[in-house]
Amino acid sequence: MELRDARERWVRTGGIELCVAELGDPAQPTIVLVHGYPDSKEVWSEVAGRLAERWHVVLYDVRGHGRSTAPKPLRGGFTLEKLTDDFLAVADAVSPDRPVHVVGHDWGSVQSWEFATVERTQGRIASFTSMSGPSLDHFGHWIKRRMSHPDPRGVGQLLGQGAKSWYVYALHTPALPEMAWRGALGRQWPRILQRMEKVPADGYPTASLPRDASHGAWLYRDNIRSRLRRPRPDAYAHVPVQLITPTGDTFLSPSLYDELDTWAPRLVRRTLAAKHWVPRTRPDQLASWIGGFAGRVESGSLESGGLESGGLESGGFESGGANGPGGSDGSLGSAVPSAAASGAHADRFGGQLVLVTGAASGIGRATALAFAEAGARVIAVDRDAEGVARTAEAALRTGAPAAWGEVVDVGDEQAMEKLGEKVAAEHGVVDVLVNNAGIGLSGAFLDTTSEDWRKVLDVNLWGVIHGCRIFGRQMAERGQGGHIVNVASAAAYQPSRVLPAYSTSKAAVLMLSECLRAELAEKSMGVSAICPGFVNTGITGSAHFAGVDEAEESRLQKRTARLYSLRNYPAEKVAQAILGAVVHNKAVVPVTPEARASRLLSLVSPRLLRGLARVKPPL
Repeated sequence: MELRDARERWVRTGGIELCVAELGDPAQPTIVLVHGYPDSKEVWSEVAGRLAERWHVVLYDVRGHGRSTAPKPLRGGFTLEKLTDDFLAVADAVSPDRPVHVVGHDWGSVQSWEFATVERTQGRIASFTSMSGPSLDHFGHWIKRRMSHPDPRGVGQLLGQGAKSWYVYALHTPALPEMAWRGALGRQWPRILQRMEKVPADGYPTASLPRDASHGAWLYRDNIRSRLRRPRPDAYAHVPVQLITPTGDTFLSPSLYDELDTWAPRLVRRTLAAKHWVPRTRPDQLASWIGGFAGRVESGSLESGGLESGGLESGGFESGGANGPGGSDGSLGSAVPSAAASGAHADRFGGQLVLVTGAASGIGRATALAFAEAGARVIAVDRDAEGVARTAEAALRTGAPAAWGEVVDVGDEQAMEKLGEKVAAEHGVVDVLVNNAGIGLSGAFLDTTSEDWRKVLDVNLWGVIHGCRIFGRQMAERGQGGHIVNVASAAAYQPSRVLPAYSTSKAAVLMLSECLRAELAEKSMGVSAICPGFVNTGITGSAHFAGVDEAEESRLQKRTARLYSLRNYPAEKVAQAILGAVVHNKAVVPVTPEARASRLLSLVSPRLLRGLARVKPPL
């Protein structure tokens, strides 16, 4: 997106002119986006366009960048004090009677920490969202603590961040950075961003890059050494702060924020599986979190909700389905008030869109509720209309900011195509897809009919293929990453004389997952195969047994269900394994002890595993 529709104005301050762009309704609360180095305000264009639907969004070129003029002389013209003057001038121009919500990335975050902690900005800022840029004062204290009381962990953190900060030393050298940016580095920078950061080739960065980067070197020279040597002792944030930490940031270690709770009493932490330039690579997620956080501050729920230091919140989405309860096209929207997200990984999944198939019961239901507890928006999919409606309602009570139920047979390609179109149109692109739907089938190969094979493969394999193809393509085309989880089974690598069809379907799911993982890695997408063993779910009581009459099948179903209940491994543990697989981008996750044991045997002693497969189980 470009800022063609933005309204521009010029703000004069301290002998320079700042180019300010505005989007959205000026009557709405204002969000000010502050760019970093070596960027201009256009780095925010994708995020700004999304936020402008509900907010008054303001972007400005920092002095010496983009279309803003540069101070003369450059030396001494980029101090944090002067940058704060610029911010206050912009805030007074665009929102004179109301405090603004500030969002900063990279050096935009560094200077915004100054705005959020100095006394003269009190009353002008409503909230601050920080990403990929620490307070120099906090950084200075962080260094001093580790140098004054050295221990192996602290020394390792110092050395690690020191290595990541190599560019800071380079920018302090006279003239060389300017020569590099106005020469080969400036010409190659767009390609570097595309190759190293996966930044889309969509006209960014702008043509002003060489000049912006040359002027911006003085941000480092005017501030770094002085602040790190003499950090302010009173650099406490006087506003609520949301910290978004990209886990793959090339330039900053997450340990920099270890003691941030001390400096920001009202702190919300979030993590994002991405690299440094998240305004360009993850605009959907950033807009969701920024808008949600600002919305909670505006409503007062952040202040009144008892959020403690270092806490987590759900992302600020409205509860309720797009079509309301009993919505059209098989949608079963839920509108039960949601609780604040407090579950494991709420910093990672808050506000994300997660679709889970087979969600009416068992592992699917437990997974939907685990993501709900982590603050995700949940789409529960199943053939069981009543069951999926109950899951959506429970998800809202558990902590999901929104939840919907969709009645779909995953084995029906056309129905899945329609679901994909509907989800994209009404809710956006899915961030996490969990292909969990499955059916059980037991019986010898020679007793298994062609119809039996078709039924199990339609759900267990083709259902996964449809989900991966439809929703995986949407993720890939969006270009902002994502994760696919395919629930396979320990039967995928553990042969059995009584599960030929089921084991074949799950083995295919496992290999499909491995192939997709290799292909989609270049799209910054993860793929995980989850392999549970004996888990106490409803699939055992409804499994089909080939080659027996109805009475015998009923007996075998009851017997199998009783055995699994005696094992009593809960579906909730599988759900937590699924969330962990996404967070750590694991390839194959055996869940139960027997699943892990058989996985080990399949790798180190497959012959023994084949021998065990020949044993006929008691009936």
